[in-house]
Amino acid sequence: MILHFYFARRFAKSFLALCFIFFCLIVLIDSVEQIRKFRNQTDVGLPELVQLTLLNVPQAMNEILPLVVILATILLFINLARSSELVVTRAAGRSALSALMAPVAVALIIGGMTVTLLNPIVAATTNYYSSLEDAYKIDGSATLSISDEGLWLRQGDPQEQTVIHASRASAEAHILYEVTFLTFNAATGHPVRRIEASSAQLKPGNWELRKAKLWQLAPGTNPEANAEFHDTLIVPSSLTLDRIRNSLGTRASISVWDLPRYIQQLERAGFSSRRHQVWYQSELARPLFLVSMVLIASAFTMRHTRFGGTGIAVLTAVMVGFGLYFIRNFALILGENGELPVLLAAWAPPVAGTLLALGLLLHAEDG
Repeated sequence: MILHFYFARRFAKSFLALCFIFFCLIVLIDSVEQIRKFRNQTDVGLPELVQLTLLNVPQAMNEILPLVVILATILLFINLARSSELVVTRAAGRSALSALMAPVAVALIIGGMTVTLLNPIVAATTNYYSSLEDAYKIDGSATLSISDEGLWLRQGDPQEQTVIHASRASAEAHILYEVTFLTFNAATGHPVRRIEASSAQLKPGNWELRKAKLWQLAPGTNPEANAEFHDTLIVPSSLTLDRIRNSLGTRASISVWDLPRYIQQLERAGFSSRRHQVWYQSELARPLFLVSMVLIASAFTMRHTRFGGTGIAVLTAVMVGFGLYFIRNFALILGENGELPVLLAAWAPPVAGTLLALGLLLHAEDG
């Protein structure tokens, strides 16, 4: 038990040290990116740039976490091999799989904390970053939210802001049903007009409304008496399908605790929730994926340095880890596009990586 705690402590120290190094690198790189992005914004100073950078760091750290885990495992076993502690461990009758129990347990704890704690933090910081970024932009912004009452969409420019409500939408998000447009004057905040329509189809540069009723909300007039009916009504729009789909929420902007309810709301509103289902399952599979990274790194580095080839072993471990990471991302894309079942896309890469690494370890241990 003491030996397990020793290995666990060494692995945790390596992991935290690498996290600090990557944190500093990400802050440096992202600071340059924020300066480039807002270089023409006179109202964005150094405090705002620092705030934006720090808000963007959790998401970046969450993305590179598998890389940090595999590098921490390599660092652990290279140091143990150089100090001959692995030789002593084997001489004491401990097998390679037994020595891996502590790093695997730590990886599971890290994975569990990533899903339950880091994921909600990333969602909160990402949403706050997006709101600040929109506030600092000169041009109009567009946001979309899903609720039990339907979907809400906002479009606008410096002169007018329009709030759009619809009971549901097509799966491709280009047609809204039972839709209401409420336009406000951007300077005064007063309502300008209201439109209700049976459907609204997004086309390049405008909305095409069917069976629309238009009320002009000018002061001192009777909107109902002057209401207009249109079989087809064209309303200008700066929105595109890509902007609407992106507004549905990036993978990192929704907490794993809120994803099941959000998926239900998407389906109720008529949108396809497959992308979010795949992401939800992949987050649940993250602890196993980190374990597979530990096992892959150890399969190539649990060897004494006197055998030589340490550099080749480290490079091979990193390349195999990167390969599994890209295969996982590719499987997620196939799952989002419907080419693979959701569970297979999310769970097959970590399971396959774990079994592959165990096979390599057993082969090296028992020959």
